Amino acid sequence: MIDLLVAGAGPAGAATAIRAAMAGMSVVVVEPRSAPIDKACGEGIAHSAVEYLGRLGVDLSGRPFHGIRYLDANHQVDARFRAGPGLGVRRTTLHKGLMRRLAELDIPVVQARVGPITQNTTSVTAAGYTARYLAAADGLHSGIRRQLGLTATPSSLPAAARLALTPSRPGAARLAPSSGAAGGVRRGLRQHFSVSPWTDLVEVYWSSLGEAYVTPVADDLVGVAILTSARGTFDSHLDAFPALKRRLRGACPANAVMGAGPLRQRVRARVAGRVLLVGDAAGYVDALTGEGIAVALRTSAELVRCVEQDRPEYYEAAWRRVSWECRLLTGSLLWARNRSLLAPRIVPAAALLPGLYAQIVNRLA
Repeated sequence: MIDLLVAGAGPAGAATAIRAAMAGMSVVVVEPRSAPIDKACGEGIAHSAVEYLGRLGVDLSGRPFHGIRYLDANHQVDARFRAGPGLGVRRTTLHKGLMRRLAELDIPVVQARVGPITQNTTSVTAAGYTARYLAAADGLHSGIRRQLGLTATPSSLPAAARLALTPSRPGAARLAPSSGAAGGVRRGLRQHFSVSPWTDLVEVYWSSLGEAYVTPVADDLVGVAILTSARGTFDSHLDAFPALKRRLRGACPANAVMGAGPLRQRVRARVAGRVLLVGDAAGYVDALTGEGIAVALRTSAELVRCVEQDRPEYYEAAWRRVSWECRLLTGSLLWARNRSLLAPRIVPAAALLPGLYAQIVNRLA
């Protein structure tokens, strides 16, 4: 019997496996997808998360960024990091770095699905392995979470509300119809463009449609992620951000559009017997503050600590303790974003109170 079976080889699962192996545990990772795994995300990693990955022995290459810039049609405000730069990293590059570290630690990565889970008071069995514990890091729409009845919202959506993707050509992925109104189901689309970054900051463009995040990920590449509840294609959404569209004029798309969503995932609990949820599987508010990886790394450390102590019942409180600040700030910003009177005032307020804006940005970073 092994100590820990990890379902999912994304950042949360890989970090959990690496930390557990470094603590002397026997670990196996189960992942159905082929490496490297890509995902529609902003690809900006906070300074604290870069440091943590370094302590795990994960070497990354990317493009440093030194703060966050908010922009709307009439305002611009910058907040520079005090502790050190973040790193713009292609998701595939991040995954390759994590996979290298798993290989260095001789952690098996088995390409398989978890399937049915059975457990008793001393062990859990899944995918043909029996372990003392199972870490469920199988993503935003976690099948393990649904299997264990931990999802607090319906496990499926009507077909009209699903995210339909047609990645056969750049710009072809489309958000399926939704209300488009404030507070609607939010999803994301991401595409890369071959162009030299024009700033050393991550830029966040705001409009009535949603937000567009621009992250420098290489000396000749930027990633653009659009978050919205509106229907349409990536190209049609760019029309809502004319300043960004001008920046990208003449730049060639480097790949097809990818999509993700719905983003909001409510979870009843992070623990079910000897199964512990981590990363996006443990619940998700929104990508608005870009702290998904940092929170996943912090909570993965708490998961491993609880497994070491053989105290799974401590994990729920630990997860809440280390993630509450990000959840509060993200939830508060999303609440304001979804109020028609407040949404257009977010960037002007940040420009009016740049010190407060910088303090919040640095607190998150």
